Amino acid sequence: MKMRIVESSVIKEKVRELFKKANTLLPTDAEELIKEAAKREEDGSVAQSVMGTICDNLNAARDYDLPICQDTGMAVLFAEIGCDVHINGNFERAVNEGVREAYLLEKFRCSVVSEPLFERKNTGDNTPAIIHINIVDGDKIKLIAAPKGFGSENMSALKMFTPSATKEDIVNFVVSAVKNAGSNPCPPIMIGVGIGGTFEQCALLAKRALARDVSVRSPHPEYARLENEILEKVNTLGIGPQGFGGKTTALCVNIEYFPTHIAGLPVAVNINCHVMRHAECVI
Repeated sequence: MKMRIVESSVIKEKVRELFKKANTLLPTDAEELIKEAAKREEDGSVAQSVMGTICDNLNAARDYDLPICQDTGMAVLFAEIGCDVHINGNFERAVNEGVREAYLLEKFRCSVVSEPLFERKNTGDNTPAIIHINIVDGDKIKLIAAPKGFGSENMSALKMFTPSATKEDIVNFVVSAVKNAGSNPCPPIMIGVGIGGTFEQCALLAKRALARDVSVRSPHPEYARLENEILEKVNTLGIGPQGFGGKTTALCVNIEYFPTHIAGLPVAVNINCHVMRHAECVI
């Protein structure tokens, strides 16, 4: 089969467009979920007022072409590259050039430091990006931009359970992670949960879960029920919008799973604020 050639310059331009879109426009399904949650809060309550302000902020970002949040995040990119595609040029360099242009041209906040512990000097252009690549069938490239702010990222958790852990143990772990986070991740939050794989794989599953449409439940019926159960229990915590109390601490729970070792049961929780930004395209 003849290989399809994609110029790296096309990838750079698409990445630039995706990160601009992701930082200024919330996906429609996520915005609708926020609006529905606002209606459920009690009339005249602080929670209702906060949810109203959140909705106003989303409208302002769209109307004035501004970032939804001042923390425009560390650039995370998921790429599914068809095995019948040849990229003419350096893929990683193209991605980072696209991120650089998006953040500098749009005047988004640059939040990346080149070395994490000692000097912590800002790179000045929000690179390098975090890039996750999967090789798939076909001659297309799918890109998902998912900028991740760290007010919520810092509240994430991972635990290496043993196979003796019960479903209740896992539910309690996720709920406990949210309780410990409190108001820090700017609730109402979106929760990505990864179950299975290895230490690093379950964390990636949790991150990838946050790029799934919030209106779509897991195709596996037991995991779909688990998503609903965790969401219900999280919302009994009463943390509420921005920590002021109310009915809505979380808006959704998305779970992704993967086969794991007979001796293990890794579980990761990746918390996101209500600004669950992601944008995608197919080249």
